[in-house]
Amino acid sequence: MATESAIAAAPSRPADSGARPAGTPRRAGRRRRDTAAGYIFLSPWLIGFFGLTAGPMLISLYLAFTNYNLFQPPVFIGVDNFVRMWSDQKFWGSVQITLGYVLVGTPIKLAAALGVAMLLNFRSRGTGFFRSAFYAPSLIGASVSVAIVWRAMFTTGGPVDGALSSVGITIGGWVGIPALILPMMILLAVWQFGAPMVIFLAGLKQIPGELYEAASVDGAGPWRRFRSVTLPMLSPVIFFNLLLEMIHAFQIFASAYIIGSGTGGPAGATNFYTVYLYTRAFANNQMGYASAMAWVLLLAVGVLAFIMFRTSKSWVHYAGDSR
Repeated sequence: MATESAIAAAPSRPADSGARPAGTPRRAGRRRRDTAAGYIFLSPWLIGFFGLTAGPMLISLYLAFTNYNLFQPPVFIGVDNFVRMWSDQKFWGSVQITLGYVLVGTPIKLAAALGVAMLLNFRSRGTGFFRSAFYAPSLIGASVSVAIVWRAMFTTGGPVDGALSSVGITIGGWVGIPALILPMMILLAVWQFGAPMVIFLAGLKQIPGELYEAASVDGAGPWRRFRSVTLPMLSPVIFFNLLLEMIHAFQIFASAYIIGSGTGGPAGATNFYTVYLYTRAFANNQMGYASAMAWVLLLAVGVLAFIMFRTSKSWVHYAGDSR
């Protein structure tokens, strides 16, 4: 008993604050192995990113300040390539064509995608079939085969020309008329509205039906429900689709190159920005000037995306937003 009392009365020694819990070195070693394994699995992507994306971008940034023709060493010329663009009439022509395509084609494509998505949202039977059918053109993408078929459809004597001639409208083929080239390209873009349609349809499925019921009780008609319920609730999806489609529209190349036969014709109507960039780089061997054009395009798209993000605060509404 005395011994037990002495033990109980003995002051307890403070715990060693510097003592390391058992197993800490083992856990640290396991974490290092997991990190190394993660980098090993990521290494193919990292090699591809630095070798095929970041590396060529840095090289093109250097070439943008040089005079380089692919056959001789690049000669540093400063900002001469960028200054040269101001007096290049073909450059400004390509900018004008591309901006027209982006500003007109993108809204029409999104409007068509939203309209079809709303129709599919209110249809219960056959939704899967129609969704797949409308999405199929987007799977093909802007391929060379699609551009060849599209060009054949709008040539003189093609299906479109024949259909219009049957109702008394004689055009003689859209491909040879400069004023109709841009509408033809916009129709091709609108035809491939499947990807934004699927995203719109997913967004429509997330809108609570109680909002439409409350609006109907208040006497709101279809247009008022669309304007006051559908558009605000769908605004994040609209912003997402608008940003992606704008970027894709600036990158148009294959269809414009094929329809214009690689020359930008007729009368430069298919001389889009990327087509003119390609011509400068590989037809005229002006790789330095083409690199400068590529960086101007990148900066322009970046500025437009920044403006969209800044202005989105005034019209994009998220769930739980207090505005």
